[in-house]
Amino acid sequence: MRHRGAITLPIIAVLSAIFYLYYTTVFVFIDDWFGLATSHGILNALAFTAVVAMCLVAYAAAILKDPGKVPDSFVPDVEDSETPMHEIKRKGGDLRFCQKCSHYKPPRAHHCRVCKRCVLRMDHHCIWINNCVGHENYKLFFVFVTYAVFSCVHALVLLIGSVSNDAQEDWKQIESSSNTSYIISGILLVLLTVALGILLGWHIYLILRNKTTIEYYEGVRAMWLAKKVGNVYQHPYDLGPYGNLTLVLGPSIFTWLCPTSKHIGSGLRFKTIYDDLNSASSSR
Repeated sequence: MRHRGAITLPIIAVLSAIFYLYYTTVFVFIDDWFGLATSHGILNALAFTAVVAMCLVAYAAAILKDPGKVPDSFVPDVEDSETPMHEIKRKGGDLRFCQKCSHYKPPRAHHCRVCKRCVLRMDHHCIWINNCVGHENYKLFFVFVTYAVFSCVHALVLLIGSVSNDAQEDWKQIESSSNTSYIISGILLVLLTVALGILLGWHIYLILRNKTTIEYYEGVRAMWLAKKVGNVYQHPYDLGPYGNLTLVLGPSIFTWLCPTSKHIGSGLRFKTIYDDLNSASSSR
């Protein structure tokens, strides 16, 4: 099993990009456009620093936080009335059992070939954090990507504004080191803004439907199979947009972008669309 929290080349690359873009944004773009001694310059520098700081905190937490370990003692209770649905194997219909870990898999858990263990509510393994993205750190990963997009957009606006302000001057009179910073930062910011923006949009889509990346692709196959026999597939964990948001990001909108995930449960059971149906039928 890979050591969680170990510093790898992808993590070094991410940190290098963050610190380089922070330096050029504050000490080149803001300084050239407003001047760091002006009120506009100070406000932009403080706002950008705050967002980058939150980005780094969330990034570190996503790296260090265990994504969710399946307890060795876990055994699904098929007679538990409060657990109306148990995930089964596609072939045979048996309860899901991991041969590599030698234990049953809770709903939404999957085995990671890189980490060499099962992860609760596994979304994917991310090389950029040297960790799986799962039940315990999914929100941290999402918050990191969100702040990274905010940072890139802010930096890109400052870069464009600084270039527009300098357009009145002779470009040749600007120091060559400054020219290089503009070019390298511009390329990085455009690429990162597009890539991270797409990633953020994808995970917003998943959160609104309470799906993981793995469940999305499994759902595509399930919908195709259901359609073949004339049925309609419905994702069992989809509780509606607002319900899904609160389950993943927290009950209060004011904590949705906080790098914490204290609100989540054990990861061994998740509320489904069948819970309310069973509650309604039992109350009759």
